[in-house]
Amino acid sequence: MSGNATTRFENVSLLSVASHLPSRTTTSAEIQERLAPTLRRLRLPRTVLERVAGVHARRTWAPDEDVDDGTVAAGTRALAEAGVAPGDVGLLINTSVTRKHLEPSVAVRLHHGLGLGSAAVNFDIANACLGFINGLTLAATMIEAGQVRYALVVDGEDADDITEHTVDRLLGPDVTRDDVMQEFATLTLGSGSAAAVLGRTDENPGGHRLRGGITRAGTQHHGLCVGNPDAMVTDARALLDGGLELVVDAWRDAEPDWRWSGMDRYITHQVSRVHTDAIVKAVGLDRKRVPTTFGHLGNVGPASVPLTLVEEQDSLRAGDRVLLMGVGSGINTAMLELQW
Repeated sequence: MSGNATTRFENVSLLSVASHLPSRTTTSAEIQERLAPTLRRLRLPRTVLERVAGVHARRTWAPDEDVDDGTVAAGTRALAEAGVAPGDVGLLINTSVTRKHLEPSVAVRLHHGLGLGSAAVNFDIANACLGFINGLTLAATMIEAGQVRYALVVDGEDADDITEHTVDRLLGPDVTRDDVMQEFATLTLGSGSAAAVLGRTDENPGGHRLRGGITRAGTQHHGLCVGNPDAMVTDARALLDGGLELVVDAWRDAEPDWRWSGMDRYITHQVSRVHTDAIVKAVGLDRKRVPTTFGHLGNVGPASVPLTLVEEQDSLRAGDRVLLMGVGSGINTAMLELQW
């Protein structure tokens, strides 16, 4: 495959990536303590989140904190680190799953909070956990086309309410093991915000070049993970199998041209220990080059990739090759290469 599924960039760089995390930490032990009556009745391990998913904690917003304010903070930090004034931003893309209402877009609230100019195009794009990588690709395409000089891609997630609703529901007297397993993935979610600034390479020689990447779709699996503000139901086994098949097919197709088997770092979407180990094994990655944040941040949806990149960026050196890898419910996958 080629054409729309493969993208190459010549003059786009990542200028900065920044994060803003909620102040509170909620441990898996706290969640499991609340679920103790159900876990005992169904004879499930009392440390199931740690043992199965490898998630020990996640961040949660405090009562006086707001996810949109957190995303504005991440965007403000990213602009400052890139040395780009809000008035110079020509494009804002919000990629979050979280939204408080159907309209207007989340992007308009963020555009206002960031103090961007009226000429800055702003909109939401949503593609489950793949949204941020898609947002980077779209922004890079618009920069390469000469439509904008600087773009800001942001994501803010608030999993607090859906986690609360899920715990309350799983405490019901008629809940079965199947019910718990179908909603297990919801209990691994975390909250947080991230932002990245892109610009032209020839105007920003200190940036990190976007080389390009690929996308693939396996939309016959669109019913395997379905979420709404109150619940997310997942066929975890089928979702893992379908995602792995799509990733492996894309990887094998890309390898002759991209040579991604020799990357210095692989920044993958943070689902769980099971998913990370499966991808590492399936495409033969060096596990030492695959950093993880799900243990202390959980699965923060589309923000997981930039949040992990933020934690890794100080250890990267000029010239390092970095591959951003994501899989989103539906199923879609995308891989995007950076040259640090």
